[in-house]
Amino acid sequence: MQFRVNHRDGPARCGQFSYHKDLIVTPNIFFLQTPRCPAPVFADILLTGYARRKEKRAVQIGESAFSSVQKKTEKNICLDHYFLYPKDVSQEMHEISTSKNKNADCCLIPAKKKLIPDFIKKNDATFFIVANAKQLFSHQTEFIDFITELRQRIGYQKLIYLPSVGNPMTFAFLTYLGIDFFDSFYAQVAARNKTLLFPTGFFKKNMLPELPCHCPTCVTIKDAAKMGYEDLLNHNYYMILDEIQKVRNAIIRGELRELVETRVRMDPHLASLLRILDLKYYEYLEERTPTSRKHPLIATTKDALVRPEIRRFQERVLQRFQKPASARLLLLLPCSAKKPYSFSKSHKRFRECLLNTSNPFAVHEVIITSPLGIVPRELELIYPASTYDIAVTGHWDEDEKKMIRALLKDFLRRNSYDATIIHLPKAMQEFLSDLLQDPHVTCQENPSSVESLIAFSRELQEQTSHMPQVRPTQRFYENVFSLASYQFGPTLAKLLMQDCTIKGKYPYQKIMLKNTQLGMLTEERGCISLTMEGAQRLLDSQQYWVEISDDFVLKGSVFAPGIQQADTSIRIGDEVLVVKHNQLCGVGVALMNGAEMIQATQGEAVKIRHHI
Repeated sequence: MQFRVNHRDGPARCGQFSYHKDLIVTPNIFFLQTPRCPAPVFADILLTGYARRKEKRAVQIGESAFSSVQKKTEKNICLDHYFLYPKDVSQEMHEISTSKNKNADCCLIPAKKKLIPDFIKKNDATFFIVANAKQLFSHQTEFIDFITELRQRIGYQKLIYLPSVGNPMTFAFLTYLGIDFFDSFYAQVAARNKTLLFPTGFFKKNMLPELPCHCPTCVTIKDAAKMGYEDLLNHNYYMILDEIQKVRNAIIRGELRELVETRVRMDPHLASLLRILDLKYYEYLEERTPTSRKHPLIATTKDALVRPEIRRFQERVLQRFQKPASARLLLLLPCSAKKPYSFSKSHKRFRECLLNTSNPFAVHEVIITSPLGIVPRELELIYPASTYDIAVTGHWDEDEKKMIRALLKDFLRRNSYDATIIHLPKAMQEFLSDLLQDPHVTCQENPSSVESLIAFSRELQEQTSHMPQVRPTQRFYENVFSLASYQFGPTLAKLLMQDCTIKGKYPYQKIMLKNTQLGMLTEERGCISLTMEGAQRLLDSQQYWVEISDDFVLKGSVFAPGIQQADTSIRIGDEVLVVKHNQLCGVGVALMNGAEMIQATQGEAVKIRHHI
């Protein structure tokens, strides 16, 4: 019984679970199979009480958790009636229930956070089942505390099954939280209560004059009021299958968070759960969130303001990023619909005005935007600044104002300038001007209007003419250094960039040490890709490293079984150095975070770009 992760999106995983020589894709649903309630033909795995049933993809429900019936000696997944007793019984009662599963390759975890360490200690089970899950789920903070603690304790290679809770509205969030398996109980209970399930809500059959569904059952009957129990159940089965497939697709595309934010809008309980997760468990989410992705970040709700990748971007801008040293004039600009900003029509006009001045490289451009807050021009190719989309109304929400003000205030405390130009719409000027000392405002109404651009050009020339002249080559170097500081931290940036020059035209630039290339910036990745020579410079820093075993032959990729240790600060998408006996033997991109690399026994961990 093994589990292999193929795709990751935050804590959610899409993988393959091997069970009796069959491969079952995850996340997935256990469909209950009984004489009165047969499972649908499309069920991947069954939950059955048939003692003689020979289905390969069937999980046996055993006797009651408190019975004295002995289990078979063969390792298997065998579920007791764990969900039939209250979650608030004594620890002794919980221990009695789990003792009946000694011969099964699964572990029942009582819904008590403080009991998790005792119950998983020296437990090599692959499958962890949350007992009393339905009761636990009704307590928001307690539920989030428990699931995150359980996932942290059991690691990345174990599976979590949450009984009796999953439905089309909750699948997306629960998978995002880290759950791998659900069951069909909710669909059956809803059918008994004459209720149809949808991802957007649940409706009694007599509440739907028209059926908003084209599953085989609804297409045939067309009138919800005439549906019997089996019709309702079949519809519900199609709905949970449809939604779990949507979830899997979203994980593979890297867009699960957007689906989660859509689903939780329909249920205050789910909205509370997401808010608690975002605010209380940022570290849990950030550790599992990639540093880059191909698809745009869609920010259409307030939940986007606290997404882990956005908070990480903001923290790195404040804690890692170092502004170009020669920049004396701070220029605040609005964002653009097109990303990266400098490729948009408005920013091309701003850049044209800037480059027509006599000292353009003394200016540091910082873009003011939501949900990111502030984006230095040097980081416009970095995810999520390079690919995000928001609803533009011209109205700034109080939460957005508060976030932007706090970030800009902290940024100005860490970075000093001789003067500031504000080329922002009036709505933005109103809540930012008081943070700046004697700012020069150049925008009249529209930042791209002729009048605004004339005033903008005049003020740029006036302010920069009194500042020391900055050479283009000096500023190109400082821009890449600022990016390297954000990506690796200031210490590693100094190691990489010492005595180097920059060649090439933005956004494709090479870091050169005389005639040796150390790294390259490309529009596609938005960050610095290292060569072997560049990686060698960072080797002594003891950061972003992966150590492979002696017998591992490095070729196309590093797989998890070949890894002995790794830097736990590594995130998916980071540049990593592959070492053996403290000697550099390769450089590539992380496909797992550092903690998972250490724990995993299967899967591709590092995509190698260069190796010896």
